[in-house]
Amino acid sequence: MTSEEIKALRKELVCTAKELAQALGIEQATVLAWEKGDLFPTKAFIDKMELLRSRGPASIPKKAKGAEPMKVLADPALWELVRKLVAHKKLRDEVLKLAAPYADPAQDAPVKE
Repeated sequence: MTSEEIKALRKELVCTAKELAQALGIEQATVLAWEKGDLFPTKAFIDKMELLRSRGPASIPKKAKGAEPMKVLADPALWELVRKLVAHKKLRDEVLKLAAPYADPAQDAPVKE
Protein backbone atom coordinates (compact mmCIF):
# COMPACT_ATOMS: atom_id res chain seq x y z
CA MET A 1 0.00 0.00 0.00
CA THR A 2 1.53 3.31 -1.10
CA SER A 3 1.56 6.58 0.80
CA GLU A 4 -1.00 7.99 -1.65
CA GLU A 5 -3.29 5.00 -1.10
CA ILE A 6 -3.14 5.54 2.67
CA LYS A 7 -4.03 9.22 2.23
CA ALA A 8 -6.90 8.20 -0.06
CA LEU A 9 -8.09 5.68 2.54
CA ARG A 10 -8.17 8.35 5.24
CA LYS A 11 -10.14 10.61 2.91
CA GLU A 12 -12.55 7.76 2.14
CA LEU A 13 -12.96 6.98 5.86
CA VAL A 14 -13.25 10.70 6.70
CA CYS A 15 -10.72 10.46 9.51
CA THR A 16 -7.55 12.03 10.80
CA ALA A 17 -4.21 10.24 11.00
CA LYS A 18 -4.71 10.05 14.77
CA GLU A 19 -8.14 8.43 14.40
CA LEU A 20 -6.81 5.90 11.88
CA ALA A 21 -3.89 5.11 14.17
CA GLN A 22 -6.25 4.56 17.11
CA ALA A 23 -8.45 2.28 15.03
CA LEU A 24 -5.35 0.26 14.08
CA GLY A 25 -3.93 0.26 17.61
CA ILE A 26 -0.72 2.09 16.66
CA GLU A 27 0.90 5.49 17.12
CA GLN A 28 -0.13 8.47 14.99
CA ALA A 29 3.54 8.95 14.05
CA THR A 30 3.49 5.57 12.30
CA VAL A 31 0.54 6.54 10.09
CA LEU A 32 2.21 9.86 9.29
CA ALA A 33 5.44 8.04 8.38
CA TRP A 34 3.45 5.74 6.07
CA GLU A 35 1.90 8.79 4.41
CA LYS A 36 5.31 10.39 3.90
CA GLY A 37 6.75 7.17 2.50
CA ASP A 38 9.32 6.90 5.29
CA LEU A 39 7.82 3.58 6.44
CA PHE A 40 5.53 1.03 4.85
CA PRO A 41 2.72 -0.92 6.55
CA THR A 42 3.07 -4.65 7.03
CA LYS A 43 0.58 -7.06 5.48
CA ALA A 44 -1.23 -7.33 8.83
CA PHE A 45 -1.87 -3.56 8.88
CA ILE A 46 -2.81 -3.50 5.20
CA ASP A 47 -5.39 -6.21 5.96
CA LYS A 48 -6.72 -4.19 8.91
CA MET A 49 -6.98 -1.08 6.73
CA GLU A 50 -8.86 -3.05 4.07
CA LEU A 51 -11.23 -4.27 6.77
CA LEU A 52 -11.82 -0.67 7.87
CA ARG A 53 -12.40 0.31 4.23
CA SER A 54 -14.99 -2.46 3.82
CA ARG A 55 -16.82 -1.29 6.93
CA GLY A 56 -16.80 2.37 5.85
CA PRO A 57 -16.47 5.61 7.82
CA ALA A 58 -18.52 4.26 10.73
CA SER A 59 -15.65 1.85 11.47
CA ILE A 60 -13.50 4.73 12.74
CA PRO A 61 -14.24 5.60 16.38
CA LYS A 62 -14.83 9.31 16.77
CA LYS A 63 -14.65 11.32 19.92
CA ALA A 64 -18.01 12.88 20.67
CA LYS A 65 -17.99 16.62 20.14
CA GLY A 66 -20.02 18.45 22.69
CA ALA A 67 -20.26 19.15 26.37
CA GLU A 68 -18.00 17.47 28.87
CA PRO A 69 -19.52 14.21 30.19
CA MET A 70 -19.80 15.44 33.79
CA LYS A 71 -21.68 18.55 32.67
CA VAL A 72 -24.07 16.40 30.63
CA LEU A 73 -24.67 14.15 33.64
CA ALA A 74 -25.49 17.20 35.77
CA ASP A 75 -28.18 18.36 33.31
CA PRO A 76 -31.70 17.77 34.72
CA ALA A 77 -33.06 17.44 31.17
CA LEU A 78 -30.93 14.33 30.67
CA TRP A 79 -32.43 12.69 33.74
CA GLU A 80 -35.96 13.61 32.62
CA LEU A 81 -35.18 11.88 29.34
CA VAL A 82 -33.80 8.81 31.16
CA ARG A 83 -36.96 8.60 33.30
CA LYS A 84 -39.12 8.74 30.16
CA LEU A 85 -37.03 6.05 28.47
CA VAL A 86 -37.36 3.77 31.46
CA ALA A 87 -41.11 4.32 31.71
CA HIS A 88 -42.08 3.96 28.02
CA LYS A 89 -41.07 0.90 25.98
CA LYS A 90 -42.31 2.39 22.70
CA LEU A 91 -40.08 5.43 23.24
CA ARG A 92 -37.09 3.15 23.99
CA ASP A 93 -37.71 1.24 20.76
CA GLU A 94 -37.82 4.46 18.74
CA VAL A 95 -34.68 5.82 20.39
CA LEU A 96 -32.85 2.55 19.66
CA LYS A 97 -33.71 2.94 15.97
CA LEU A 98 -32.49 6.54 15.97
CA ALA A 99 -29.31 5.65 17.85
CA ALA A 100 -28.34 2.68 15.67
CA PRO A 101 -26.07 4.61 13.24
CA TYR A 102 -24.19 6.37 16.07
CA ALA A 103 -20.96 4.92 17.44
CA ASP A 104 -21.04 3.59 20.98
CA PRO A 105 -18.33 5.41 22.99
CA ALA A 106 -17.81 2.21 24.99
CA GLN A 107 -16.74 0.49 21.77
CA ASP A 108 -13.79 2.84 21.23
CA ALA A 109 -11.34 -0.04 20.75
CA PRO A 110 -8.92 -0.84 17.90
CA VAL A 111 -10.09 -3.09 15.06
CA LYS A 112 -9.28 -6.75 15.63
CA GLU A 113 -8.94 -9.34 12.92
